[in-house]
Amino acid sequence: MAKKYYITTPIYYVNDVPHIGHAYTTIAADTLARYHRLLGEAVFFLTGTDEHGQKVEQAAEEKGRTPQAHADLMAKNFEQLWQKLEISNDAFIRTTDKEHIAVVQTLLRRLYDAGEIERRTYEGWYCTPDERFWAEKELSEGNCPECGRPVDRISEDNYFFLMSKYQGRLIDHIEKNPQYVRPESRRNEVLGFLKSQTLGDLCISRPKSRLRWGVELPFDKEFVTYVWFDALINYFSGTRYLSPPAEGSSDPEKRQQFWWPADHHLVGKDILTTHSVYWSTMLMALGVPLPGSIFAHGWWTREGRKMSKSIGNVIDPHEVVDSYGADAFRYFLLREVPFGLDGDFSPEAFVTRFNTELANDLGNLLSRVQTMISKYFNGSIPLVEPENDLDRDLREIAAALPDTIDADLAGLAFSKYLQDLWTLVSRANRYVEENAPWTLAKKNDMDRLGSVLYNLAESLRLIGLFIYPVMPSTAQKIWDGLGMEKKIVEAGFEQERSWGGLKAGTVIKVGEQLFPRIDREKNSGRELTRINANEAKRTGTEKNSGRELTRMNANEAKRKGTEKTSGRRLTQMNADKPEREQTKKKVEAEKSKKKTSSEEKMGHGSTRIKTDEPKRTEMEKNSGRELTRKNADEGKGTEKTSGRRLTQINADKPKSKGTEKTSSKEKAGRKKNVETEKEPKKTEAKTEPTTGLINIKDFAKVDLRVGKVIAAERVEKSEKLLKLQVDIGEETRQVVAGIGKSYSPEELTGKTVAVVANLKPAKLMGIESQGMLLAASSDDTLAVATFDREMPVGSKIK
Repeated sequence: MAKKYYITTPIYYVNDVPHIGHAYTTIAADTLARYHRLLGEAVFFLTGTDEHGQKVEQAAEEKGRTPQAHADLMAKNFEQLWQKLEISNDAFIRTTDKEHIAVVQTLLRRLYDAGEIERRTYEGWYCTPDERFWAEKELSEGNCPECGRPVDRISEDNYFFLMSKYQGRLIDHIEKNPQYVRPESRRNEVLGFLKSQTLGDLCISRPKSRLRWGVELPFDKEFVTYVWFDALINYFSGTRYLSPPAEGSSDPEKRQQFWWPADHHLVGKDILTTHSVYWSTMLMALGVPLPGSIFAHGWWTREGRKMSKSIGNVIDPHEVVDSYGADAFRYFLLREVPFGLDGDFSPEAFVTRFNTELANDLGNLLSRVQTMISKYFNGSIPLVEPENDLDRDLREIAAALPDTIDADLAGLAFSKYLQDLWTLVSRANRYVEENAPWTLAKKNDMDRLGSVLYNLAESLRLIGLFIYPVMPSTAQKIWDGLGMEKKIVEAGFEQERSWGGLKAGTVIKVGEQLFPRIDREKNSGRELTRINANEAKRTGTEKNSGRELTRMNANEAKRKGTEKTSGRRLTQMNADKPEREQTKKKVEAEKSKKKTSSEEKMGHGSTRIKTDEPKRTEMEKNSGRELTRKNADEGKGTEKTSGRRLTQINADKPKSKGTEKTSSKEKAGRKKNVETEKEPKKTEAKTEPTTGLINIKDFAKVDLRVGKVIAAERVEKSEKLLKLQVDIGEETRQVVAGIGKSYSPEELTGKTVAVVANLKPAKLMGIESQGMLLAASSDDTLAVATFDREMPVGSKIK
């Protein structure tokens, strides 16, 4: 019979809507459930809602509903979010289920009959929001030690579970079972709590005179059960009526015996004591085996601040998923911070991971491989030839991953699991560059080309399998794109983990991009702000229609000189001034001169570093000795370039004559359009090599960055120009480069390059270029400058 795996989340209280903390725990549990199903195990994944108690009663009263109607409505919110997040829970338990209530009352009767519960008169401090009594010594400056709110002095009769009897036994169990409370820091915290004080007994009832919405005590109808005692039992009760059949039997006893104990309880750190102490001692008193492990994860903050509706910085999971998809949200939460530690959610960090790891690394890899298989092998997976050293290294990384992933997930190290998986993603991307399939195609080395593309496709098949627990939809899209007929959910991990599962001749199916990049500029006032629509309350910009809700790129705005946007566009990085009608006419007139246009020059997007005697244009001769054309336009009503352009060969044309008098602002705008949209005539003028020297301050004015080409295509009607999308870390730039005779788009995609990031935007053949690549040339040979080792995109070149 298959090994069983039973995992739970806390049941979530229905006094409010689900938030990122609820989503985090549930996504983690879902990841483990999906992985264990892949392993072929029998899995029971339980989540649900906690629906009794004073807070629910009060919330319902405020809304003019009955408590049950309120609970019904709120429970749907959780179920709908879990569907949107692709949560694969096997059951959804509600504490208002009649089956659950029956189990609670049975266990209460068993404890009462065994003398584990007794009635006492209690006088102490009561916190209504937390529904807990506190001793005088436990108060924090006279307030509730958990929520900080005021407490009320209450004296009343109640029933108590004799929890104190089990203090020593619990300490012994935790010390002998290091995996019982995790991570280790939380285990030490619980042991410290248990060893530093005498454990009291637990009040488990409330009189109906004060609370009616709860499970009635089977031995005293004037009382209802304390909400935590009711809620914790869900983990046990669910095995009797919600679990999958055991050995084909639906008998509650057999199901309970098969599924209990739970392998993992995942909880937030704020309810660790409740689970590690209250629940553990309850089970000891009942004679029921304890769960395998209680794992407490950290909290999520928003840009360093605790999330709060009053502050207006609560993350709405619905909004994130609607904008960017469930898989991206799942990936970010589990990758961003080690499970167990506190994490910080910032839109900036989310977009960076999305663009860098999902769009660039994974999505672009699949797109490139599919494109080359379609181009060179008519869309069929090619045959593989004998391997070489590069192939062997790629395969060894893939072969080692399953055991690494298994160890990571056994330790609930979700972030490390994804980091380890990305070693294969990164290695596959490097493998593309090392083998240069486009060069093999030029050499007509189709055997080697077929092997390279097969190895890449097979790597993607394994990546899809390994990433499935976290990103189920993305994983299936990868398999579908490779022509795989199987569904990953039905595939066995052991059967599919080995190299060679992809069969030659399989026809691929090219679909949409896995992760279209998020354009920071276009989204800064629209989709990105949807991560938290309530942010307007905190920033005081409710009336800005989503323009200033999340100041994603305020620093970029300053760098680009757009500080004074006055609530319009915070990150309008490269916006051109409106074109004047006169300039438009001149541009149209120039279209007939394309044969002497920018196709004949290298283009705005590339800087040639000459390796023989350099040539200079007539414009450069007249502009004053230095290739950088420092202050060439000074005194003509245009802004000073101050050496910002690094060897911008053929970038400008002399100002047209006969323009009418106008303001300095219009002159600058008009000159910009003439410079960037008119294409200069080819010139053969030769000059002496430059001898001008600059100091380090001059050089520092040029912002050189490490960039990565994530997409490349030819410019229509041009042999030389390529339009590139270059990731420079903080954003993606469009760069038009005149290197099309030396490089194909496939050769450039994925290449790490050096980028001039603070170059004034220009237009080439009507396409805006927002930067420049560094390249070297000698006669007819041209080479783009790159790096001899991996560097993070966006790194500054000094």
